[in-house]
Amino acid sequence: MHIHILGICGTFMGSMAVLAKELGHRVTGSDANVYPPMSTQLEAQGIELTQGYDPAQLDPAPDLVVIGNAMSRGNPAVEYVLNKGLPYVSGPQWLADHVLQGRWVLAVAGTHGKTTTSSMLAWVLEHAGMSPGFLIGGVPQNFSVSARLGETPFFVIEADEYDSAFFDKRSKFVHYRPRTAILNNLEFDHADIFPDLPAIERQFHHLVRTIPSEGLVIHPTTEPALQRVIDMGCWTPVQTTGAGGQWQARLLSEDGSKFEVMFEDKVQGVVEWDMTGQHNVANALATLAAARHVGVVPSMGIAALSAFKSVKRRMEKVAEVRGITIYDDFAHHPTAIATTLDGLRKRIGDAPLIAIIEPRSNSMKLGAHRDGLPESVVDADQVIWYAPANLGWDLGATAALCTVPSIVSDSLEGIIERVKSQAQPGTHVVIMSNGGFGGLHGKLAEALQ
Repeated sequence: MHIHILGICGTFMGSMAVLAKELGHRVTGSDANVYPPMSTQLEAQGIELTQGYDPAQLDPAPDLVVIGNAMSRGNPAVEYVLNKGLPYVSGPQWLADHVLQGRWVLAVAGTHGKTTTSSMLAWVLEHAGMSPGFLIGGVPQNFSVSARLGETPFFVIEADEYDSAFFDKRSKFVHYRPRTAILNNLEFDHADIFPDLPAIERQFHHLVRTIPSEGLVIHPTTEPALQRVIDMGCWTPVQTTGAGGQWQARLLSEDGSKFEVMFEDKVQGVVEWDMTGQHNVANALATLAAARHVGVVPSMGIAALSAFKSVKRRMEKVAEVRGITIYDDFAHHPTAIATTLDGLRKRIGDAPLIAIIEPRSNSMKLGAHRDGLPESVVDADQVIWYAPANLGWDLGATAALCTVPSIVSDSLEGIIERVKSQAQPGTHVVIMSNGGFGGLHGKLAEALQ
């Protein structure tokens, strides 16, 4: 079968393409922006990519068109599909019908940490010899691909609350029907499709409604929004993590790189790993709870986490030039920015820390998070904000509210010059964006040579 995917370079659609190819289909796809790591992964899999949405790519007609949620009415390829009556489906629906049917699905949902936690969980099951399938919105370094079918009933999926397609406004995760569900945290996000936090809570409740009574829901004790979701009705056993929960951690190092794990007040072992930050300790507890639900004893899960290598673009060290360390991070929400910088600060002590931030997500462009940004960067020594041409609010005014030195730049060259003039050996530079950021990471490393 020939499947053509519109919007193939999104993390979800690209991963779905890999699974379709593994099932033996001929897979092609197109996107407005074709950039790594997804483009390189797809090309390595032999998937043919087209830049742009010219309807010519749909002639001769594929057997099925999978339409990504970034596509909207008015897009020339979408209009062609509708006018010609070509068969089409959303990505989550295709996945539910052709990959997840009949499997034990372990879903990781939440505003933050989905990619890292689903990578941890897939790795823990792999380490335990369970060869899971997975679909993750990033490339876990323990696997080097973002998706695979796997050889057993177990399938780990990053369960996103974003909508499924222009013709299906339900959250993607409503299609997945998990048996084990991690609800990591819940804050307002995706201001382009949700009016407020209660609207997102309602979608999370739709997810909870699909989990069997023999399944398991895992969530932290510290998230009032998730408690409200559970209070709307839950027919499934619940385990909690964090203060007062069944799963707890005792930090043995301030940066979270070493901690003791307790389950029901009994010590299960010590995780010692390359990760930092309280948020990753919380991710680890949820992972161990989910893995235990499918038969991985905590001590085995702890051993696996100690060998976990994180995910590309999640505090990934991309270069070290003349003693200056450059990291690439996906953070695009004030809470994620704050927790990431806090973890790094605790690891590097008093070393100089420069944060470079691109407000690129739809919620950022709409200004939904701007009030939280000044507070999110307090652990940096200085911040460079990148102002893209289409930002609909005054980034300079936000920068002025920061308690650490902050400047706004509207060019990559300006950012590079600023870092060159400020960074000295021992400086740590974190570049935060949910896009390619014009290849800034490589350009900066080259300029610092």
